[in-house]
Amino acid sequence: MVTVFLIVFGLCLGSFVNACVWRLHEQTGTTSQKKLRELSISKGRSQCPECRHQLAAKDLVPLFSWISLRGRCRYCKNPISWQYPLVELVGATVLVVSYIWWPHGAPGSILEGSIFSIWALVVTGFLTLSVYDIRWYILPDKVILPLTVLGSILIGLIAIQQHSGDILVGSAIGAITIFGLFYTIYQVSGGKWIGGGDVKLAILLGLLAGGFMQALLLLFLASSLATGYAVILSLSGKKKLNRKLHIPFGPFLIAATVIVVLFGTDILDWYTHLVISV
Repeated sequence: MVTVFLIVFGLCLGSFVNACVWRLHEQTGTTSQKKLRELSISKGRSQCPECRHQLAAKDLVPLFSWISLRGRCRYCKNPISWQYPLVELVGATVLVVSYIWWPHGAPGSILEGSIFSIWALVVTGFLTLSVYDIRWYILPDKVILPLTVLGSILIGLIAIQQHSGDILVGSAIGAITIFGLFYTIYQVSGGKWIGGGDVKLAILLGLLAGGFMQALLLLFLASSLATGYAVILSLSGKKKLNRKLHIPFGPFLIAATVIVVLFGTDILDWYTHLVISV
């Protein structure tokens, strides 16, 4: 029953992410108070991005509305992007995987439940940043800053749960490591090798990584994932593999962070055992 609930909840979070991404982008550069109210994340009504028709409740059922409408708007018949069901499925998958392999205890108490709930909110923010970066190569401050606050609260609660100040020290070291590296790269390259949004996001990623070795693992995984993606693009003929190739790095950093949060300790233990054995 918990898994079913998380699947439904994850689909809903994914649906929220899709609406949030579109509204945040549409708000950019808008000064009209009326339009800003219409695009409000908390108060605005959902609408088709093509014909701007307000959507009814039956159009907003995550995944199933897209399937029943055969991927087309009920009102203008324009195609609905694959982004919508895909993000919803990713949201559900990450929540279920997080619950199954959550390293900080099953959410049985109020504290543990609060920790996992905040993680679910962090995942929602991560999905929002990933989709936004993939579409427009930008990591908006409106998401990064509150997400960093949430991440700090999450680490604080985990430290309380485990009665360990070492967790706070490790998170601080992780944040300094990734932020310091990214800031240096940004300054040296004049923003050509890495974006300012990645530098701001680095603080949150380092906090969640939780230590120096975990931060290095995160960077290794993100770089490996991004390199693999670039190679696939090159082999498919869509992009040329050269210094001018521009891909959004945010989603790979975020994916690596989720992997490190859930499996980082196991990966490092496996690697340490492998090195000792050799």
